[in-house]
Amino acid sequence: MNKNSKLLSQKIPDKVFPILEDYTNDKQNGDFIFPEMKKTDLTNAKDVYARTITANKKFITYLVTVAEKAGISKKATMHIARHTFGNISKDKIPINMLQKLYRHSSITTTINYRSNFMHRDAGDALDSVLNF
Repeated sequence: MNKNSKLLSQKIPDKVFPILEDYTNDKQNGDFIFPEMKKTDLTNAKDVYARTITANKKFITYLVTVAEKAGISKKATMHIARHTFGNISKDKIPINMLQKLYRHSSITTTINYRSNFMHRDAGDALDSVLNF
């Protein structure tokens, strides 16, 4: 995704494999699965960048379509999807691991990111003490 210009490899969840099978049957470039990146000249940084931008735009279009079909009326972007992941993860993922997943250089960035979702939890914590 070009996030922080850091290379990253992630485990693919089992639920994703049936979807990926549709793409791997027509795989022309051994380094890429999705058609937007096929035929990318890996020796040409401008080509890689241009194709990445095009792919991201297409993925955002797909994300908006999925959101509409799911009845979600809020704006859908890749950045908001990252925040949604942070919101869903709450305290299920330790902050140091979340930092690695987000590829944040500073733990402070991750803490600030996560704090955007903590207001509901803080209210619940106060209620548990004050409304015992």
